[in-house]
Amino acid sequence: MEKAELVLVCGDKYMQVKNLDEDYHCQFGAVSKSQLKKAKSGGTVKSNSGVQMHAFRPGFIDLYKKIKRAPQIIPLKDIGVILTEAGIGNQSVVVDAGTGSGALALFLANVAKKVVSYEIREDFAAIAAENVKFLDIKNLKIKNRDVFKGIDEKNADAVILDLAEPWKATEAAGAALKAGGWLVSYSPTTPQVSDFIVSLKNNGFLHVKTVESIQREWEFNERVVRPKSQPIGHSGFITFARKVK
Repeated sequence: MEKAELVLVCGDKYMQVKNLDEDYHCQFGAVSKSQLKKAKSGGTVKSNSGVQMHAFRPGFIDLYKKIKRAPQIIPLKDIGVILTEAGIGNQSVVVDAGTGSGALALFLANVAKKVVSYEIREDFAAIAAENVKFLDIKNLKIKNRDVFKGIDEKNADAVILDLAEPWKATEAAGAALKAGGWLVSYSPTTPQVSDFIVSLKNNGFLHVKTVESIQREWEFNERVVRPKSQPIGHSGFITFARKVK
């Protein structure tokens, strides 16, 4: 995958420019390569049709939105809840299981000290590895392994599960976590949550809470202020538990 070198913004439209040695063509017209190069560190450019656009270097979130995807990924609204509720920071060691495309693991690695992610499917692990390379993430390791058979890491601050049967990984997670460490499970249905909570009681965990995040974006057009018609509704239940013994 080719990484963007510049982001152009016009209103609510974000465009990623991958080659500064060529004129960039978009719905607002063409922007000359000379302008793109001058704006490489920030500024404004103008298309041949007179439309002005703001320019800046892409950050992590800009590039993250362009990662290669295979299975459904955890949306940003839920990733934010996981990071904050589990207190994940720059000294955290985190184990992630059910890598998929690596979306959650990549975001964790952007915040945490070290992340190890387990994925049983070889094709998904390969896609995640591509995304790690694309974002140039150095502190994330992908393991093409079955997490149900055990976790190599010890004294982890958090274990996060995005699995169809998370209760099968509770024992392995308990062995990997430090005392007081967080076990987080992301599941789309209530039966999955119920079975996972039962497994917590049998493996030395305290169930802290289960939450659902609903996000509603608002529209501001001068004095017309109203919620947008389609909120981001249910995507998954997030269960938080702590290792107590």
